[in-house]
This record gives sequence, C-alpha cells and structure tokens, in this order.
Amino acid sequence: MLAGRSPTGPCLLLRGEPGVGKTALLDAAAARAEAAGLRVLRASGAQSEAEVSFSALHQLLYPLRERGDRLAAGDQREVVSQVFDLAQAGSLDALVVSTAVLALLGEVGAERRVLLVVDDVQWLDRASAKVLGFVARRLADIPVVLLATARTGAASVFDAVRLPEQDVAPLDEEAAATLLDTRQPDLAPSVRRRLLEEAAGNPLALREVPVALTDRQRRGQDSLAAFLPLSGRLEAAFASAIEHLPAPTRHLLLLATLQPDASLAAIRTAAQGNADVDDLDPARKAGMIVSDPAASRMSFRPPLIRSAIVQLSSPAERRGAHHTLAEVANEPRSRAWHLAEAATGPDETVACALEQAFLAEFRRGGASAAVTALVRAAELSPQSADRSRRLIEAAYLASSAGPLDQVPQLLADARKADDARSVSGTRSGSVFAAATAVYLLNAEGDVDGAYRLLTRGLDDADTAGTTSKWIDDLLSALLFVCMYAARPEFWDLLRDALARFDPHLATPLRLCYEAFTHRDRTPATVCEGLARAFAALSTDVASQWLIPLAFAAVRLDALSDYRHLVRRMIEQERDGGAVALVLTGLVLLNLDSYHHGQWDEAEALTREGLDLAAAYGYHLLKADLRTKSALVAAARGDADLARALTDEVMTWTTPRGIGLTQAFARRARAIAALGQRDYEEAYAQTSWISQPSITGTGIPARWMVLDLVEAAVRTGRVEEARVHAAAAQQAGVRSSHTALIAAGAAALAANDDQAGMLFEAALSRPDAERWPWEHARIHLAYGQWLRRTRDTTRARLHLRAAIETFDRLRAQPWTQRARNELRATGVAGTATRPETRTAALTVQERQIAELAATGLTNKQIGERLFLSHRTVGAHLHRLYPKLGITSRAALRDALDTITPDKNDQAPQPASPIEGSHAQQ
Repeated sequence: MLAGRSPTGPCLLLRGEPGVGKTALLDAAAARAEAAGLRVLRASGAQSEAEVSFSALHQLLYPLRERGDRLAAGDQREVVSQVFDLAQAGSLDALVVSTAVLALLGEVGAERRVLLVVDDVQWLDRASAKVLGFVARRLADIPVVLLATARTGAASVFDAVRLPEQDVAPLDEEAAATLLDTRQPDLAPSVRRRLLEEAAGNPLALREVPVALTDRQRRGQDSLAAFLPLSGRLEAAFASAIEHLPAPTRHLLLLATLQPDASLAAIRTAAQGNADVDDLDPARKAGMIVSDPAASRMSFRPPLIRSAIVQLSSPAERRGAHHTLAEVANEPRSRAWHLAEAATGPDETVACALEQAFLAEFRRGGASAAVTALVRAAELSPQSADRSRRLIEAAYLASSAGPLDQVPQLLADARKADDARSVSGTRSGSVFAAATAVYLLNAEGDVDGAYRLLTRGLDDADTAGTTSKWIDDLLSALLFVCMYAARPEFWDLLRDALARFDPHLATPLRLCYEAFTHRDRTPATVCEGLARAFAALSTDVASQWLIPLAFAAVRLDALSDYRHLVRRMIEQERDGGAVALVLTGLVLLNLDSYHHGQWDEAEALTREGLDLAAAYGYHLLKADLRTKSALVAAARGDADLARALTDEVMTWTTPRGIGLTQAFARRARAIAALGQRDYEEAYAQTSWISQPSITGTGIPARWMVLDLVEAAVRTGRVEEARVHAAAAQQAGVRSSHTALIAAGAAALAANDDQAGMLFEAALSRPDAERWPWEHARIHLAYGQWLRRTRDTTRARLHLRAAIETFDRLRAQPWTQRARNELRATGVAGTATRPETRTAALTVQERQIAELAATGLTNKQIGERLFLSHRTVGAHLHRLYPKLGITSRAALRDALDTITPDKNDQAPQPASPIEGSHAQQ
C-alpha cells in the first residue's frame, strides 16, 4: 500500500478492540512511510473535540498551512485558509471544504506521495468525517493514501464510506506469552497464567496490568484480587467504550461481571425489570461480549474488561448489584458471598453462612477462596470470640494455601480480637495449634516446635470436644512432622493418637503409618488395604485423603499405579487451591519419575515446584525439591551442582533436625561421589543413613542399599557390605524395586563362586527393567565382574546394555565407566565421542552459554542481559541437552564444537530414616 498499488486500493481501515495495537501499527506504518520518502499527515479522533466542527481536519492538515497559496486564487484558497483558522471554520459547507481539501492534497501529493493517518475515526467530529469520507472515495487519482483505525463495533459517520477493512486480532497464545515473558520474566507461574487468561492476547493489557500489581503480587506472595487492577492508561482505553453504553446495558454488564457463571435468564431476573437481555445488544455490537444463545451464557472479550466495569462503577452500585444477585442465587456459596459484599456492617447471620459455605469449598480445592471468605466473615462477626475463631481457621487454611507470610499476621489478629481469653483447652486451641504447627513446618522447618504444638493441640482436642474435621487436620499435620523429622518417638505419638481418636481420615493415616513403620500388619496386608483405599476414592474427594495414601504408595514403590490421581489433585488445587498439596504432589511425582528413569520429567516437576515454593514461602518443600534436583545432577555427572544444592540444603536442615531432607541430600552426595569414583566419600554419606549392622528400610535408606554396598566393597569393607546385603534381603517391606536393589547388592558383595548366579538372578527378577537406573548399574557391575573373570563375550553384552540405558538417562560418568570397561574387553572404537547436537541454540541461549563458560554466575549474566537469574538458569537447563552436556564445566568445549547457525532464532523473552541409626 505504501509502495504503490495495493489490493485494497489507496485506503484501509484497521478495526480492533481497545488496546489490541492499532495505534502501534499506525506508528509503524508512518515510520516506514517517512523512511520511504512519503509525507505523513496525522490526526486522531478525540471525544473532547467531537463537537468541534473540522477539528480533526484542522489537526490533519495544519502542517500544510504554508501550502494553501498553492491553490488557485479564489474560493478554494479562502476555504482552506478558514480551515487552518479553526475559529472561522464552523460555518463552512462540508462539500465546499471537501473539494478544497482534495485539491490541496493533489497539489502537495504532486511533489511527493502523502500518507494520511487517522486514528480512532469513531470519535471524529461529524464535519471532518464527511470531508475525509469524500476525499477517501477519490484518492485513486492522486498520489495520496489513507490508513485509519476504528474500534470494533464502534459506529461513526465515516462508516458510510465503506473503506476496505482489516481486522486486527489479539495476539495468539504463543505471541502473548512471549510478550509477557519479555517484559515480566519473573512472574510467578500462577500469576502468569492468570494474566494471559484475562488479557486474552491484548497487548496493552499484557504490558499494563503487571505494572499495576505490587511486587509481592507479581512474585505470587500476595493473592491477586478477583478483579485485576487497571493502570490509568488501560482504564481509559476501556472506559470510553463502557461509559457510552446505555445505563441499562451497564447495569446488566455489572451483574454479569459480579456473577460470571450466571445464565442470561438469571441476569435478567437479577435486573428486577430495570433492564432486559436485549439491552446487552449495544455491548455485543461493540464487541465487548459474546453470547451463546444455545447455552444461554455470555462471556467478555477480553475477560479483563470485567475489571474495568467494576472499577468504573460506584460502591453503591456494586453493593446494590451484590444484593440483587444474592436474592436470585440458588447456591449457598454464591449467596453467602454476595450478601457479604453487600453488607455495610457486622452481621453474624451472613458471617456464619459465609464460613460454612467456604469451608465446604476448601475441601474441593478452593483453599485460597476459603481464606478470603473466612477473613471477610471475621470482619462481619459482631462477637470478638467468633472473630478470633474465624481468623484462626483462616490462618490454618492459609498455612496450606499460602502465601505463608500471611499466617503470623492472621494469628496475631486473632489474639488481638479476643485478647481477654486464652485459646488453650478450647476448640480454637486445637485449630490454633494446627495452624501454627503447619506454618512452623512449612515455612521454618521447625519440626520440634510443630511436634510440641501438635501434642498440645491433641490434648486440647480431648478436653474441648474438637470436631472430627480438625482432628483430621491435626493428625495430617503430625504425619508430615513424623516423615520429615524421621524419629521413632514422633511416630509413636501418631500411633497413640490414632488409637485415641476415630478421625474420618483413619484409614489413609493408618495405612501410611503402617507402610512406613511396618508394624501391626504385614506388608501384603498394607498393599491390599492401599489398593482398596485408592479404589474407594471418589472423584470429588478432598485432596487431604489422597496425600497419606500417595505417601504410602511411594513407600511401597507403587505410586505409578496411582499417578493419575496425584496429577488430578495437582490440577484441582493448582489455581486457588492448597499450594502445600500441589507441592507435595509434585514431590511425589518427582520421586516416581526419578525411579522409573524419567529424569527430564523429574527435572520439569522440580522446576515447577521450586517456583511455587519460592513464591509462596514453603521453605521446607523447597529444600526437599532441591535434593531431588541434586539427585539428577549427581547421576548425570554435574557433581558441582549437586554439591552446591546439597550444601545449601544441609546448611538449612541440619540445625533443624530435618532427617528426611538431610538423608536425601546425602543420597545425592553419595551418587555424585560414586560417579567420580570417590568411594570413601560415598561410604561416608551412605553410612550416615545406615550403620554397619543395620540396613535402613525407610525413605530414602531403602533405596540406597546398592550405593552403600558398592561403596563398602570398593573401600575394602566387604564383610560389612555382606551384612547390609543380607539385611536388605530380609527386610519386611519389599517391592519389585527394593527386591531388585537387594538382589543387586547381594551379587556385588558375594564371593566369586556365587556372584555370577546372583547377578543372573537379580537381572531376571520380574519387572526389573521398570527400574532402569539400578538395572543398568547391575548390568555394569556384572559386566565388570565377567571381564575380571575373563568371560569377555558375556561381559560385552551386559556392558552394552548398561551403556544403552545410561545414554538414555544421560548419566555421563556411568556411561564413560561402562565404555571404558567395554574397551578393556577388546572392543575398539568405544571412546566417548561428542554427541550430535539435538538443536541449534537461539541467539539468547548462545549469549548465556558463552557468558556462563567464562565463569560468570547466573546473577552476573542476568545483570548483563537484563534478565533475572532464574530466567538465566532456566535457559541453561534447556540448552544443556542441546549441547549434549550436563554441567557448566563442559560448556566451553561444547561451544567450540558448533558454529552459529545462520537460521538461529531471535532471542526469546526474556520419609523417614527409620530407627535410631538415622541420628548422628
């Protein structure tokens, strides 16, 4: 169009919703035109000048005020002069002005082509619109082109011209995500999802809404409001469209905004005769809503416009709308919330209804909403005791829903609300103990403090007649304390509490207790009970019923059969649910993925969990997830990363006595040491968990028998290795996984006259290949033994099997060891060769890789490239597989083997250890 002939002719009208980028396209076109030598004349419709005749024309042509004398003397020159002197233009005839303007543009265009740029034609004054319409129909004969914009559904006098139109659509999902990530790379995942959903590809919304949030909201530490705040620019973009709608239309839109799941019939009923659904037509024509007659529903486009509707309404209008919506609500939760929002003072009836409705919602994944509702119920409570109790219950739910730093304030407010009474010995005392204990555990890792509080809470429950719901919560919290503390006396308290009470959660809790302690029931009985309990779970069962069963399944290496249930729970709780349950589910899935050799998936689950844990303040689970990341790093040969991660974890967990997390950290250190053939270090780490005469059967000791036995054998402690191997063979709780580990350990520790038979027995166990890490290690150990006993033909078979699995896992040190062994059997050409690169690096990935190769930290790289350190880390994790490496140390060599691709992409935006041996 700018270069010459165009399919649309010399005119084009761009249509789109507010903020979609129409003006940005005009700016780009104007810049390109100027660069090509065209003269650019611009005007923009303005509501404030819509009644001033020829005001837009004056703005457009004013740069040509010195060119009026080019016209022939007479009426046209005089008319143009009056247009330039706007005060005299009001009485001019539009047709006379049109011919004069067309002549002026013809004269100017003869010197060089002209681009007319007119923004927001829906707000042009009537006189200017008529003139420009006249001119637009006659531009084919002069060197002038017109590019204009209008809002979707907005009417103007200019519409009669019927210019060729081009719709400017919102960004697609990928482009929207790129824009948001470039401008706001550090958004918490849940915040990022919410913004992408509400903006629906609107570029202005993607740029402006994050700016209107607080730093804590962007990081996910404070919850986002039901209606996102709008910047002044964004509010202005939507306001003009909303404020020009008829009053009945605005009223219906407010009702639909405050009750987004309501049917059109319900909205009409709530309007109480003041409006009808036909009054929505102006909003529909303006492109603000889309209605589905078949479903009798409507939706907003973009969804963010709901925030503008609320922000532009008065408090009285909102209270009135909530009141009418409460009258027609047919669901207790909705009615209670609308009544609470319409209330202007304390009201116990409303507070009670709100509390009951949202506590039920919490059990269905609405933890965040339940916290908000309980705080509002506390505000509406006339009695201080009720206010205190509701704040304590809100604090308990917040200890699971996060962010955790709001819990201390809620508890402090609860004490202030009822400072004349002590909560000890009351129902509130039990809830207070549970809330504080869960907070101390999740935020501070204070297992001892949590244990003391839960002991006191259970005593209060005995004397105060605490309801079964809160007994469930006390015992669920105690279960987590038992697992992370990894001390027998803690498990004894849980056993005694289960005997004292009869909670609804008795079966899941008892099964988990028995799976970890294998007391009272045989392993087979526990497995059978677990299968029945999982089968009995309904699709809408509370997530807290699933968690104890899932931990028991992990203990029995059976979680893969129930992964779909854990994943369903995560999806149910992810947005607005209990963050603690999401994180726990990610930890569980991570362990299952790791043990089944799905290490990339395990890494992805870890990254997702670490983002959530950091945003919401779950330091205990963050430490736990770091150990999982360290496990993969250790097995893949990045000993430096494994050491850094475990050093951080040990520094935090050791003074707190968090035995489980310490054990996982030591497991990662042991695997890293084995990969580096530092067997003394591996022995030191594994023997911390299992002393010489006792083989640990807890988590993770039961999975470390092979590590311990290999380290003991390699350091000359053969008899000790045999003691451990024998104990593992006799362990009470067995799965195909632990049976494979025990069988492999027995073969490693055996005399030469028994080893071959034992290796064969281990590798032929049912389901052995389901556990590829241990299976490949047994192949390697068997191949080494066969080579040493000079059976090289069979050795090669097992070494090649080991290499195949280690290659798939990208367990580089182990692959290299197996290759060396294979070469020692006389097979040539087995030296490690640089792996084929799986993909070209993007420009930004290469920049990051080159800076990292020089020794810069993630933070230093981020400062140079204006990225966050977490974004840098994410890029590094993605490019390692592309380069076929696992650590920073290998970056320089890897980069030297590739050359930049001319087609590189543009930069992308930016359980316990059981027994007393666990304590030293």
